[in-house]
Amino acid sequence: VQLQAFGGGLVQAGESLRLSCAASGSTFTSYTVGWFRQAPGKETEFVAAITASAGTRYYANSWKGRFTISRDNAKYTAYLEMSDLKPEDTAIYYCVANPDVKPATWGRKEEYDYWGQGTLVTVSS
Repeated sequence: VQLQAFGGGLVQAGESLRLSCAASGSTFTSYTVGWFRQAPGKETEFVAAITASAGTRYYANSWKGRFTISRDNAKYTAYLEMSDLKPEDTAIYYCVANPDVKPATWGRKEEYDYWGQGTLVTVSS
């Protein structure tokens, strides 16, 4: 499956933004989808993941309450809604997918074989 993330841009602190991840084919509907991000000079870190049926969502503790992951399988698209953005949220955001990700490993980037090209989010203070 091919993934394309878009929706990034320049926003001010406190504003909201919704990222989208569009997939190329119907196999997307059976994949766990996640978001990772990489801030300048930092390691890639897990943000959130959602199961194929959207029955379960998993967030890194740092983003709970501000970020919401969702998906629309009819549109082969996943979303990351971000609110109350802070300058430290500035990063390239990547959507990822894999057909079989165990709950205990959702936060590990090695578990995801499919990565989109990333979309840059810049939050100004």
